[in-house]
Amino acid sequence: MTSPLDRLLAIMARLRDPERGCPWDRMQDFSTIAPYTIEEAYEVADAIARGDEAALKDELGDLLFQVVFHARIAEEAGLFAFEDVAAAIADKMLRRHPHVFGNAEIASAAAQNEAWEEHKAAERQARARQAGVPESVLDGVALALPALLRAAKIQRRAARIGFDWPDAEPVIEKVLEEIAELRTEIEQDAEHAALEEELGDILFAVANLARKLDIDPEAALRRATAKFERRFRRVELLAAEHAIGADLDALDALWQQVKRDE
Repeated sequence: MTSPLDRLLAIMARLRDPERGCPWDRMQDFSTIAPYTIEEAYEVADAIARGDEAALKDELGDLLFQVVFHARIAEEAGLFAFEDVAAAIADKMLRRHPHVFGNAEIASAAAQNEAWEEHKAAERQARARQAGVPESVLDGVALALPALLRAAKIQRRAARIGFDWPDAEPVIEKVLEEIAELRTEIEQDAEHAALEEELGDILFAVANLARKLDIDPEAALRRATAKFERRFRRVELLAAEHAIGADLDALDALWQQVKRDE
């Protein structure tokens, strides 16, 4: 009996068949599929956040299909196949868990996390040597990560070699400093590029503050956006009930009412 995974691989091969496949699927490559891969990963996270187990099963399937899709494209190009992807991650998990699959002893989750990072660092060093390029503690932080998440990850990497504030207080001061610099640029009617740079510095400093407070900046911003959306939808309903149009003062009064009601 064909396993579900073998069935999925066969479906993907048929979709990519040069003669009998789907025209859309045949024309895709790594770069055109990548945005869908990212989207599916976010939909998995969304299903988890909503506690929707049925949707989670479907979204995990969609994400698995993305892996199968990339692997099929690679196989057609003679690079690697799905089996190679599975073997590589299995080997990596064995290598990074010597306390489970070997004789190493790790006493706590914190010690395991430290050992995990040491294994990852050793792998980055090996890749740098193989490529003949200088190694950096920042190697391997994907460019495609969401900007706030990537900023926090870059900052965590820099902190490993001591480039870090001792606590959150000086980071708060840095945030205020960056806001003051943006205000100065605005007052001087600076060009858009300068404003963008200063605003970027603020966001980077805020991401650093989130890291120092052990807060995921992406999760915090998603929750803040969801809170705004929930409140704004209530404002819309109240505005419609009271026939309020584009009146900022009136809308703000409704906003304050919604906040009090919550």
